[in-house]
Amino acid sequence: MNKNALLILRLGLAITFLWVGVLILQSPEAWASYMQPWAAALLPVPAVPAIQVTAILDLAIGLFLLVGIFTPLASLLAALHMLSVLIVTGINDVTVRDIGLLGASTALFLEVSQSILNRRAWSEFFLPKSKR
Repeated sequence: MNKNALLILRLGLAITFLWVGVLILQSPEAWASYMQPWAAALLPVPAVPAIQVTAILDLAIGLFLLVGIFTPLASLLAALHMLSVLIVTGINDVTVRDIGLLGASTALFLEVSQSILNRRAWSEFFLPKSKR
């Protein structure tokens, strides 16, 4: 993938996750209302504190993506988080956004992971063991 395209994808996801994290912290009750009753019943804590933890996860993912550290882990967490959001909220008015975020975070994870694997394979093939 083109480096500029990868940067735009990473920054777009970062801003989105940061923004959603802030919005959730501003009104956790509203966001908790998106949760399906069966999913809320599975939680060991009330829905609002669970949603606040979700906001902190969103902020952490966004920060890591913005700064460009732990990008493979952050993008994997983003994809898994979005998959869980789709499961616990079901089909609603924000499902389209969640599907887009799931696709974008999965694409970012696959791209950065492949890039890391390619660099390792390249160095292991061409560099002597003493220089790896």
